Amino acid sequence: MGAGVSSVVRLEGEAGGIPTGLGDLPENCVAAVLAYLEPLEICRVARLSRTFRGAASADLVWETKLPRNHRNLLALVSDEKNPNKKSRLCKKEIYARLCRPVPFDGGTKEFWLERISGGICMAISSRALLITGIDDRRYWNYLTTEESRFHSVAYLHQTWWFEVDGEIKFCFPAGSYSLFFRLHLGRATKRLGRRICITEHIHGWDIEPVRFQMATSDGQFARSKCYLDKIGSWILYHAGDFVVNNSDVPTNLKFSMKQIDCTHTKGGLCVDSVFIYPTGFREGKVFATDLMT
Repeated sequence: MGAGVSSVVRLEGEAGGIPTGLGDLPENCVAAVLAYLEPLEICRVARLSRTFRGAASADLVWETKLPRNHRNLLALVSDEKNPNKKSRLCKKEIYARLCRPVPFDGGTKEFWLERISGGICMAISSRALLITGIDDRRYWNYLTTEESRFHSVAYLHQTWWFEVDGEIKFCFPAGSYSLFFRLHLGRATKRLGRRICITEHIHGWDIEPVRFQMATSDGQFARSKCYLDKIGSWILYHAGDFVVNNSDVPTNLKFSMKQIDCTHTKGGLCVDSVFIYPTGFREGKVFATDLMT
């Protein structure tokens, strides 16, 4: 596309041989057209001429890429060096800032803007989850790792009662979202510079399935289940989907994961985080769970 537009910009007019082209269009007209392009295409077109570069920075272009409640989201951005800077940001700068991870709740949660759909992605650390028995080092402990965006995961040695609960209240932009638990069977480490998986504590997950549950404050509900049998890889286990209709009203979302059959113990599991993505967008390996009615 860039090459085609560039050739048009270099065209010469017929009247008196005066060079004319798209670069002679009024900047606001160019901006009105650029508003229909994807962000990456806008950045490419901005290199064609000074007019296109100016139009590519116009607020009306980036207003269409931002969620309706972007001011509420921007309020969560921390800028200790210059707290008044956020009020002076143009729409392009707001878009760029929201596309980078924004930590909140003491750094135990992050959100960022998904560039294509304009929806929100969110990650919730295991330290922000309510894990039964997490304070008893006979059963659980936290491991430091580079394989988590939060640099630590909760590791289960052994337990009879496995239950993980969480809750988030957030103004999600309108749209459809999916919730996943990011889990890893076995403990990943490095030996002689190579990644290995220690499997000595893995047991009990093939006897009963893990049950996932998700519910919203407006009555949406989903349940699913699956056996955990993928050893040595981080897997996103799908817990359910929900829909947000009003971005100005906070969505209260509760979710859980449990395997509470006390006839046997289970162990050897890393719990990293909970991810919320716009439906259809996903990062990493996804395992589809069985829906429960």
